[in-house]
Amino acid sequence: MSIRSGKGFAAVAWSATRLYASRPVYWVGFFVLPLFMFLFLGTIMDGGLPQRVPAAMVDMDGTATSRRMTRDIGAMQMVDLQYSAATYSDARRLMQEGDVFGYFVIPPHFEEDFMAGRGPEVTFYINMAYYVPANLLYKTFKTGATYQKAGMLIRVAEATGLSADELKGKINPISVVSRPLGNPWLNYPMYLCNSFIPASLQLMIMLMTVLALGNCVKYGRSRRLLAMGDGSIVRTLAGILLPQTLVWWVMALFMQSWLFGWLGFPMHGSWLWITLSNMMFVLASQGFAVFIFGAIPNLRLAISSCSLLGILTFSVVAFSFPVESMYPAVGIFSWILPMRYQFLIYMDQALNGLDIYWSRIWFAAYIAFMLLPLTLMWRIKRAYRQPVYVP
Repeated sequence: MSIRSGKGFAAVAWSATRLYASRPVYWVGFFVLPLFMFLFLGTIMDGGLPQRVPAAMVDMDGTATSRRMTRDIGAMQMVDLQYSAATYSDARRLMQEGDVFGYFVIPPHFEEDFMAGRGPEVTFYINMAYYVPANLLYKTFKTGATYQKAGMLIRVAEATGLSADELKGKINPISVVSRPLGNPWLNYPMYLCNSFIPASLQLMIMLMTVLALGNCVKYGRSRRLLAMGDGSIVRTLAGILLPQTLVWWVMALFMQSWLFGWLGFPMHGSWLWITLSNMMFVLASQGFAVFIFGAIPNLRLAISSCSLLGILTFSVVAFSFPVESMYPAVGIFSWILPMRYQFLIYMDQALNGLDIYWSRIWFAAYIAFMLLPLTLMWRIKRAYRQPVYVP
């Protein structure tokens, strides 16, 4: 008996393969959109850490001290003082129009007040709507103000006759040495691309998995496929998803080669464990999508749920904000998404080069996601036996 007319797992897989090959929506979902996201996210931040953030300086003092402060801050790597505003209102208008991300204000009589010991204040304003450049600008302005304060104190102290050694102990009693681990270059793409690109892949895996399962009900193919699978819903779903799994494995390997090969992101651990993680990540994402379809056996609602959870992945999985600092009611959602464990394995293996012992629990979480659909197979089988499409 041939596969085309027979029954069993192979017959279901062959039927699903022919369907995927004949429908453009699957070609777009399997290849076009994932590759676009890989290339887009991989190239949009190819410059590494953003530098020379546009800013403005408001010097309302106009003395030699304020001009020296302007030159020193403008010479720092992360800031580009493109504008010199005369007033606070002019600088605020520049920031509201999007020309600068922040501005530094030196008040009138700054030098005079400092020499008189009246403690003048400098102020800087940052547009936090743009998180990354705003934080870089904040760090630069704060560092520049601190250095200028120290420099002015040194000049005043030298005038009183203090030696350089005495000044060092008073101005900087504790020296801080910063040694960034895992990503000493402070390269944002090494961190964000390895987060956002797999998260995008997870989103597409979940959407295409639910689309394939839901379309079987929508177009009345579920009974025939269930019969081809000898009445076993596990065999039927495995046959439907196997062609997708093979495609997603290829895309996962391409993603891995793209990130660690072509883009040259650091790999301090084992290629074997990273590859295994990506393969299991695909299966875990599929398992999570099947579970959602089992809980909501409705194509429209299941796709909407996958879209919502997939988009929330970018914010609740702690790519840029630690789970420990989230509200507990929000942070708990990071642990119910497969991407969280892919991210942790990447941190352990690729960035930190830890032994696999420290990542074993995250691989166990993958297995839990793979087995999760078994709890709702009875609901999917009932939906396939009695297909009712609700638009």
